[in-house]
Amino acid sequence: MVSVPSPTHGAHSATAVEQPPLPVKLVIAGGFGVGKTTTVGSISEIRPLTTEAAITEVAAGVDDLTHTPDKTTTTVAMDFGCITLDPTLKLYLFGTPGQDRFGFMWDDIVDGAVGALVIVDTRRLDDCYAAVDYFEHKRIPFAVAVNAFDGAVEHDLEEVRWALDIADHVPLTVFDARRTGSVRDALLVVLDVALSRAQAAAAT
Repeated sequence: MVSVPSPTHGAHSATAVEQPPLPVKLVIAGGFGVGKTTTVGSISEIRPLTTEAAITEVAAGVDDLTHTPDKTTTTVAMDFGCITLDPTLKLYLFGTPGQDRFGFMWDDIVDGAVGALVIVDTRRLDDCYAAVDYFEHKRIPFAVAVNAFDGAVEHDLEEVRWALDIADHVPLTVFDARRTGSVRDALLVVLDVALSRAQAAAAT
């Protein structure tokens, strides 16, 4: 009769196989110059991939630089970064280009994402309608985050919700795209929305 050692027997006892973290795709979206590239770069644990191109005189005549006069480059395809939140979860972040003329790329970038963070600059709310409408139309869970440029926002959150006609169930928060902790908190809001949507779907 062969004896079987107990799980705690000896230095070479059987242990659970360590599983890699679950990969989760999130999209960082919003209008031109709202802070998408900064958001990805602030939290990514790798050097973020960016597709920045110089703003030419022609582009400057199309893109509103009134509130971003020092901006010299713009994303023309996407931004990419990743962050391991804990041993079980790793976020892959894909930033969209902000200008309407690059909108044809959005469907490919968004494909497979569980949710999106739509960044808003309260000084230019008109630039944010397209992103909000896109995710509502695609029925992709999303949260709206007001980027606190210079530590302040132009309007309170209820005014922003009314102006953008954001449904009550869509989370609306304030964050600072330059601060890692603030970006992390905003991304956790998106994950919570996506999880709630998945649970609701499973219950029906």
